[in-house]
Amino acid sequence: MSSSESICVVGLWHLGSVLSACWAEAGHQVVGLDRSLEVVGNLAGGEAPIFEPGLNDLLSKHIKSGSLSFSTDFKESIKKSDIVIVAFDTPVSSEDTADLEPLVSAVRDIAPFLKNDSLIVVSSQVPVGTCAGWLEEVQRISGNQGIGLVYSPENLRLSDAIRCYLHPDRVVVGADDDNAKERAVELFQDFGAPVLTMSLASAEMTKHVLNSFLATSVSFINEVSELCEKVGADTGEVAAALKADGRIGPRAFLAPGMGFSGGTLARDVQALMKIGRMKGEETPLLSSVLEVNRKRPEIFRKKLGEIFDSLEGLELAVLGLTYKAGTSTIRRSMAIEVIESLVAQGCRIRAYDPRADLSEAENPPDLERMNSAYEAARGTSGLLVLTEWPEFKELDFSRIRNSMKTPVVLDGSNFLDKAELECLGFRYRGIGR
Repeated sequence: MSSSESICVVGLWHLGSVLSACWAEAGHQVVGLDRSLEVVGNLAGGEAPIFEPGLNDLLSKHIKSGSLSFSTDFKESIKKSDIVIVAFDTPVSSEDTADLEPLVSAVRDIAPFLKNDSLIVVSSQVPVGTCAGWLEEVQRISGNQGIGLVYSPENLRLSDAIRCYLHPDRVVVGADDDNAKERAVELFQDFGAPVLTMSLASAEMTKHVLNSFLATSVSFINEVSELCEKVGADTGEVAAALKADGRIGPRAFLAPGMGFSGGTLARDVQALMKIGRMKGEETPLLSSVLEVNRKRPEIFRKKLGEIFDSLEGLELAVLGLTYKAGTSTIRRSMAIEVIESLVAQGCRIRAYDPRADLSEAENPPDLERMNSAYEAARGTSGLLVLTEWPEFKELDFSRIRNSMKTPVVLDGSNFLDKAELECLGFRYRGIGR
């Protein structure tokens, strides 16, 4: 284990908070660095800026042991660190393009204080070509050609981030300098996973292509799900057969639903399309992936339109607002997009989510937030399940059925038991079933 090297993690939202705790767990002395006094103060007290299962406990464990601390002091934090990890959650615009300004500013701020043999590890998602430019700028500002830089794209999934980082399938390390590459390989050997080495550009491209492949899988199965409904097939059964094929595999992204959200997958699809435009290459497949996904929030409007004469004034209950179960974030949540689509048709929404942080929203959705699923469902004409919170499976649906005006359930990810709900008297509509 390369625990002799001290680490500074720059940028402390979800990614940076998780990485700070994980590198301390791996045996390193870690300082988390951010400009926000509020974020740093909360983290110093063991409270992450966004809910992630197990994260607060892991933070508190290593703060207590003395192996993890947090600071807003760039000079002191960088000067005493051997490894500097750039771990900002790269902001994404409403057009799914990356905003690198906070990252560029931070890279420039750390440059004057780097040690002569510092290694920068960029884990934030950045467009291909970014890291080579940053290395040149850092070496110019610092006046030190001995500083190295590698790109190792993060592999986190919200609600499972700690396991993902500490036990990866593989680690990608991109570098154009052999010394930097060797140091990074030694560093990541802490996690016991294969380390794939390549150039900076290849590593950056790997992240774009990986997320674009996943996005393509999601749009593919969602388009197929519409066809399955028309011919009486069950997409879940079809997907199970595909996953049993060795050329596809059991972990393929082939679950029909509302589409991909959160901005991450779309950002990398957009990045590849931009490269195509710049290089004069057409990308019709990628364009179609985004177009299929863009239409997904409308499926609930269509399904409700098949059941009710009018959506104007229709009262609906929504269970789940977050981007996914196990997190508090609603940023770029598909559930919010579905709600906005229905509100535009005149629907009135009563919603319940166990953890959603609506304060994140610049323009909060037009809904009435309730304190329980039962309260949300009472007197409504339809129940939409938009986030797969496990506790929703444990609800007393007989009680919900008796409290609703019209017992209709629309299940956005085929999460609930269709047969059970139909036995209780619900009219159940899933996706691709």
